[in-house]
Amino acid sequence: MLDGLIGPFAEFGFMRRALVGCVALSLAAPPLGVFLMLRRMSLTGDVLSHAILPGVAVGFLVAGLSVPAMALGGLVAGLVIAVMAGAISRATGGREDAALAALYLTALAAGVLLISWRGSAVDLSHILFGSVLGVDDAALAMMGIAASATLLFLALAWRPLILECFDPSFAQAVGARGSLWHLGLMALVVLNLVAAFQAVGTLMAVGLMMLPAIAARHWTRGIGAMVTLAAGFALLGSLAGLLLSFHLDVPSGPAIVLVTAAVWAASLLFGTVDGLLARWWPRRHLSG
Repeated sequence: MLDGLIGPFAEFGFMRRALVGCVALSLAAPPLGVFLMLRRMSLTGDVLSHAILPGVAVGFLVAGLSVPAMALGGLVAGLVIAVMAGAISRATGGREDAALAALYLTALAAGVLLISWRGSAVDLSHILFGSVLGVDDAALAMMGIAASATLLFLALAWRPLILECFDPSFAQAVGARGSLWHLGLMALVVLNLVAAFQAVGTLMAVGLMMLPAIAARHWTRGIGAMVTLAAGFALLGSLAGLLLSFHLDVPSGPAIVLVTAAVWAASLLFGTVDGLLARWWPRRHLSG
């Protein structure tokens, strides 16, 4: 059993690179997921993970499976979709989530079409679902940059983000510049999704961001503790998912997401905050 847990990382360099990259993503992406959840924008990450696909596809068509080219294309596409959704919402007076839904469906179809046009089924599967073999030095550098930028941003924006989540009117009154922090948050969401697609794929990247955050919500109400728990759950999911991917020869992205989904299911059942068991069998209060 010990050899099965440690052996793949001790013997194979690609497994060590994948683990290091997933550790970086686990420290950065789940905290963003916590803030998206608190702002009732949990599905925004899913939308943006699909929105980056056309840019990734264009990078693939131009330079093949080149991490810098695909990452640059995905980053540009994600930011363009996010800005366009806001612009359409302001111009028409409609809801931003409706504009995002329309744009991401268009982007997803265009991305799959472009990759299928010039690539093979293997290339499409690699981009959509990720592969531990795709985590090379360039991918690791991208993950490190995304994690460093995210942690630095959260250190600077922690208080304004929390204030805007719970009392946006007061934040606006004291000049907290909520729209600026919101744009920064969206940009980092896109950056983390782009960085993650090599390991977990464009369709699965949002799972590492949102599932640990949603699971952590069932154990604590404090934001600091929630962020810490979310990162811990993501680390657990990444380690177990990579091992499952190696031993069962399945794509790394779905394996990692399924493990984190199992953590969420356990949290939903046993969690002390709005967990099902806690709601069905509440603790008895002492009576005098």
